[in-house]
Amino acid sequence: MAMNLPALKHRGVAFAITAALLLAVSAVALRASPSDGPTVTFRKIFKSSYPEFVEIKVTQRGTGTFDIRQLDDEASPAPFEIGTPLTQRIFDLTSKLRNFQGLDLDVHRRIANLGEKTFRYEKAGETHEVKFNYTLDDSATQLLNIFEGLTRQESDLSNLERAMRYDRLGVNDAVRQVEVDYNQKLLPEPERLLPPLDRVASDSAFVDIARQRARTLAARIRAGH
Repeated sequence: MAMNLPALKHRGVAFAITAALLLAVSAVALRASPSDGPTVTFRKIFKSSYPEFVEIKVTQRGTGTFDIRQLDDEASPAPFEIGTPLTQRIFDLTSKLRNFQGLDLDVHRRIANLGEKTFRYEKAGETHEVKFNYTLDDSATQLLNIFEGLTRQESDLSNLERAMRYDRLGVNDAVRQVEVDYNQKLLPEPERLLPPLDRVASDSAFVDIARQRARTLAARIRAGH
């Protein structure tokens, strides 16, 4: 079959131009993306406690990673997301704290060791951080409570999903712990726990008491009470 060389040549040129345009657009998108946007990191090290190590990183997009473990365990940061209102709250409080620049939060009193906490701000090569054991600063306390809540929330979520996979008889205890933390208003975004709660409630493989507890808790979370 005869080949139409001019047509093939035209198609080749068009393909090359399209590929070049796609590469250019991708490069612009990468430069314009918020990958160089600010990141706030919370780290807590508290030996002989559980967990001993917590590190949560949050970007201005609401994406980030969490690493909750004992100090002897290998680092294993996992991705997670939070909603826009909570993300905005974290960065508003960080702004009130001057992005942790030149900040001294510790009370500098002889009190019990409550674990070394670190707030860290990073953006395009700019880095500021502050360490403290205990603080009386209201904005710092609010920010600390958010990250402590996220720690509890991700721990509850991990424990529930682990029980669902490997310990079906332990699912009721895992759901009960979520319920306790929800009742104490410790979870910043309890709706993040709805998918596994719904799976427990609808799966006959789990004991009835766990299914009913999960169903009731999910309804309360959806109703906001």
